[in-house]
Amino acid sequence: MKNITIWFCITLFMVSCHNKKFNKNDAIPLGVHQVIAQEAISTSVYTYVRVSESNNALWIAIPKTAIKIGGTYYYQGGMVMNKFESKELKRTFEAVLFLEGLSDDKDHLITKPGSLMKDKNGDEKHTNINADNLKKININIKTAKGGITISELFAKKDFYSGKNVKISGQVTKFSPEIMKKNWFHIQDGTENAGKFDLTITTNTKVSEGDIVTVEGKIAINKDFGYGYNYEVLMEDAVIVSPK
Repeated sequence: MKNITIWFCITLFMVSCHNKKFNKNDAIPLGVHQVIAQEAISTSVYTYVRVSESNNALWIAIPKTAIKIGGTYYYQGGMVMNKFESKELKRTFEAVLFLEGLSDDKDHLITKPGSLMKDKNGDEKHTNINADNLKKININIKTAKGGITISELFAKKDFYSGKNVKISGQVTKFSPEIMKKNWFHIQDGTENAGKFDLTITTNTKVSEGDIVTVEGKIAINKDFGYGYNYEVLMEDAVIVSPK
């Protein structure tokens, strides 16, 4: 009787395995979200997608894309913007998660963090405030009186952490109105261990190519989440003077 019972259990297990349909999206990796598209609204730049995940609703913004309502999509990471206003839709969302895209295949995710900027007409555009794609330019900016170089800042970052410093450099990238701040990058021609670019937050507007002297408080190992982390960051900087 015992042998019959064991044989029956084995047979039942084999039948169940045979009947089960396997596909590449069965196992969801840790940190990957599986959502179902419930609604999609497109503007000139974005597609806003209302998705559900475990009975929770969420609005996601991605570059303008055709979305299948009822379709299953996957994502990882992203950047949340609270009380986000879309001027084109004349609508304020309680919260929007910005992504570079949704994938219908969990094995081919678009993981680059999305962020937001607006052009001069107020239209919405994507940008990225990280410095991953910046290249060192051939310049030699004179150090401001009482200031330091980018090389010195990175070499002594622990010493300068929490202190106000003054640095001169050329603006290599400017991204306005992200997390209620303007963000820009400067270089001065110096380098320390491959670090030649300083990211700065400010309420002031600058333009790429400007040569400026800035002063602000230094923060180190600043992590905003969603892939936005900075070894060294100058916060709430003011423009001391154009050079």
